[in-house]
Amino acid sequence: MQAMTPTTTQAAVYGPVKSWRLGRSLGIDLLVQSSICSFRCAYCQLGKIELPTAERREWVATARVLADLELSDWRSADVVTFSGNGEPTLATNLGECIRAIRDRTGKPIVVLTNGTLLNDPAVRADLAAADRVYVKLDAASDRGLRMVDNPVEGITLEGCLAGILAFRAEYAGYLAIQTMVMPMNLAEVEPLCDLYTRIKPDEIQLNTPLRPMPRAWYPESRGNHEGPAPVPESHLRVLTREQACEVEQLVREKTGLKVVSVYQPA
Repeated sequence: MQAMTPTTTQAAVYGPVKSWRLGRSLGIDLLVQSSICSFRCAYCQLGKIELPTAERREWVATARVLADLELSDWRSADVVTFSGNGEPTLATNLGECIRAIRDRTGKPIVVLTNGTLLNDPAVRADLAAADRVYVKLDAASDRGLRMVDNPVEGITLEGCLAGILAFRAEYAGYLAIQTMVMPMNLAEVEPLCDLYTRIKPDEIQLNTPLRPMPRAWYPESRGNHEGPAPVPESHLRVLTREQACEVEQLVREKTGLKVVSVYQPA
């Protein structure tokens, strides 16, 4: 499928940016032209998702991604992370780009995904090329999913969980489950422990939205930008350090799995 002509001059490669989980992370954006995702999360660092969709296509040509890679400071990065302006598995050239960038850089490849497309064998095959895959799971009920992640029509918790379990059964790399915990979904944590136990990831990552959320999308929002945003921002209700420690302890005790927290990164 032919790539769309982007509506911005934004590069498909950005950073490296600082990441509490990954160190210096070089970002790869296979969407570029706008914020594009199958979720519209209440805490999204991109602000408003301009194009909510679950349809896969090629948004940016692989040749352009590799050209932008050559212009970047990729040698100083610890890892290369596919994230960017939304959900990277929406790009049909994800696997091709992962393989090409690994061949060029030799860096570990990480993909951050919301997991909504993991029921698609082609998506799972693309992700199999990554060294690490971090999958979002913010809720243990469809009500919680709608409240926190606001998915596009047709996406259910049951479908997301089935996809994650199918991927877990096939994937030979390092799988982490990311959960954004806020006062609004704190009651979901204990039932989430049952799902963590079923999935058996290598790691559970507990986050809370410490960064302000922009009220509109702007290109630089995909990275950990410094200074004031060019659009109004909202400060969301977050867990205190004490609350986060309690959640971390609860998850660790109930699951026996490795747990890391934004307040106490590994």
